[in-house]
Amino acid sequence: MEDKLVNILNEMAEYLSIAQMKKLQEVLLKNLVPDAIKQSETTNEEYLKLFLDAKRIEGCSERTIQYYRVTAEHLLERIKTPIRKMTTDEIRTYLVEYQQKGQCSKVTVDNIRRNISSFFSWLEEEDYILKSPMRRIHKIKTKTVVKEVISDESMERMRDACTELRDLAIIDLLYSTGIRVGELVQLNISDVDLEQRECIVFGKGEKERRVYFDAKAKVHLSEYLSSRSDDNPALFVTLDAPYDRLKISGVEIRLRELGRRLSIERVHPHKFRRTMATRAIDKGMPIEQVQKILGHSQIDTTMQYAIVNQNNVKTSHRRYIA
Repeated sequence: MEDKLVNILNEMAEYLSIAQMKKLQEVLLKNLVPDAIKQSETTNEEYLKLFLDAKRIEGCSERTIQYYRVTAEHLLERIKTPIRKMTTDEIRTYLVEYQQKGQCSKVTVDNIRRNISSFFSWLEEEDYILKSPMRRIHKIKTKTVVKEVISDESMERMRDACTELRDLAIIDLLYSTGIRVGELVQLNISDVDLEQRECIVFGKGEKERRVYFDAKAKVHLSEYLSSRSDDNPALFVTLDAPYDRLKISGVEIRLRELGRRLSIERVHPHKFRRTMATRAIDKGMPIEQVQKILGHSQIDTTMQYAIVNQNNVKTSHRRYIA
């Protein structure tokens, strides 16, 4: 019966508006679908579980899946309407109230919008709903903030201030490869080829890629590994026994403390990644190659990391225009 209803709705889609289609769907379900099927209609929570399971199969990390879950659950707590009947106006009102009550930035609200949009787009692709109510809720315009990168001077100061070989190796590896902190802590010693100065990392969606590091990183990695007495296969481990694999939070805390000690603002792992991408593009590396190194599926994502040096713009203007 449900298959026949879907066929009817698909055939009528080109003749009716979205509002008319929704009404037709309600009438058909009300009059033709048996009570047993009506009672077993999928709940909002079940739709969310199906979505999260699909994202898990696609290879999304648990952190990403948790972000999707929290965002969607908050929406479904505020809007009790069944997902099939949820409207654009309801979600738009929810986003406005979310920003007003939470006193949050436009960037935060746009991240919420993007997550909700992913949820409804998936429902539409899987034919659970006729059309995503998010289609008419467009990207929220935000100010383009030029984010800071780590200066050469700051890099040298951090290197000099490191009291542990491990921390020095971490800094140089993050700086020269541009890998994510999650990729860093997943590295095993066997993933690293010191002779060729390269290593294999597994990025988002467990996508494997090869990245490269410089001579400084090679020297400091070699010294750190030579100083180790444990048998843990992890590339980076805790400083104290039982020498467990280092966690993301451990790297973040260590770098933050180092930055505070040197009065360098906002030192965190991602800043090294942004610095690497910016320097590479600034020195003439093709954006496609930077994209490959960073492991981005979309080149637009890579462009967000690139901050064009204004001095280079001035020099190029004199060379090509003036």
